[in-house]
Amino acid sequence: MPAAILGVQQDKNIFISDDGHWQGRYIPAFVRRYPFVFSSSEDGATFTLCVDKEFKGLNEDGRGEKLFDEQGEKTTYLDKMLNFLQEYQLQFQRTQTFCKQLKELDLLETMQAHISMPTGSQQSLTGFQVINRDRLKALDGEKLAELAKTDALELAYLHLQSMNNFSVMVDQAGSDSSRSN
Repeated sequence: MPAAILGVQQDKNIFISDDGHWQGRYIPAFVRRYPFVFSSSEDGATFTLCVDKEFKGLNEDGRGEKLFDEQGEKTTYLDKMLNFLQEYQLQFQRTQTFCKQLKELDLLETMQAHISMPTGSQQSLTGFQVINRDRLKALDGEKLAELAKTDALELAYLHLQSMNNFSVMVDQAGSDSSRSN
């Protein structure tokens, strides 16, 4: 599955402020869906909406958004969350298909990043794969057309473009290190 690299130093996420708040411009759907999640049957045909009962915002005192009205019917809020989760599930399945395509086309390669921090220290990131640009460009027209029709080609190039953010993370990590020294 795809993963976002959110920092280059162990246990340091450059998108989380010192007081624990998210600083990114985009909040991932994985986070926005919380405290709700779908659980699926073994065959994947049926989904059940689950709620994290430990969520601090969950209450039975009538504060916040109600899930059911006085007649026991779903509220507009619950309908909105169900629709969001259904779309999330659809995109999750689309992502799985995309990853399967990348693997079948042998476009993924294992990578390591050795980073020289502005402070002089060295960092290494391992255990991740990226799309090999040369292998992608070498695909025949029929395979490229298939990827284009499903928007997978666009996703591949977005991934490749996102790799340019490594230097941004290194710069951010360097400025964080210099402030703490």
